[in-house]
Amino acid sequence: MAEHHHDHDHDHRDHDQAAAGIGSGDYVPGYFEMLEMSVGELLVERRLIGADEIRRQIEVLDSRTPALGAKAVARAWVDAEFKKRLLANGRGACEELGISFYDDTGLIVLENTDDVHNLVVCTLCSCYPRPVLGLPPDWYKLKPYRARAVTEPRAVLAEFGTIIPDDVEVRVSDSTARVRFLVLPKRPKGSENFSEEQLAALVTRDSMIGVVPVELK
Repeated sequence: MAEHHHDHDHDHRDHDQAAAGIGSGDYVPGYFEMLEMSVGELLVERRLIGADEIRRQIEVLDSRTPALGAKAVARAWVDAEFKKRLLANGRGACEELGISFYDDTGLIVLENTDDVHNLVVCTLCSCYPRPVLGLPPDWYKLKPYRARAVTEPRAVLAEFGTIIPDDVEVRVSDSTARVRFLVLPKRPKGSENFSEEQLAALVTRDSMIGVVPVELK
């Protein structure tokens, strides 16, 4: 894999605290949350950025959910021409659907097929397609996933309950500060008569990372 630099777009809550079951009443900020608050306060104090601008950016981040990515996936399943555009230019195709990008990152969409299964990781930190998926899950940021997804992807997938046949190639794509990846999952069998909205409801965050397939509910 090519060497690259990452930006550290970490979540607001530390995974160890979440795993320990710490509730909102006795929540202790994690390292990155403390760092985020400190940097924000310093920028405001030095008048490099206003508190209102910080709040607006947080509101933008909070407005992003996996439903946006699911919308693009469902459209690709029902519209062959859109699918071509999505695979050729992920960001441009998503913008066709009214999905805005608040940074300058590119988006590459990877199609799962009968012959290839794609898995997305960020080996150095937690680079993630936030404009279309929102905040990353805690496990995506943990060192075991970041390391093992590259060295033993089939074993990692099996732990999510996803067994990839030996004759199917597993491709692992490493996200960077400039380029993010989104998996276009295989359309589940039996969904031929589903509407686009019904299809979008089947698509999960984890299926767009590549750790699970899309299944009928």
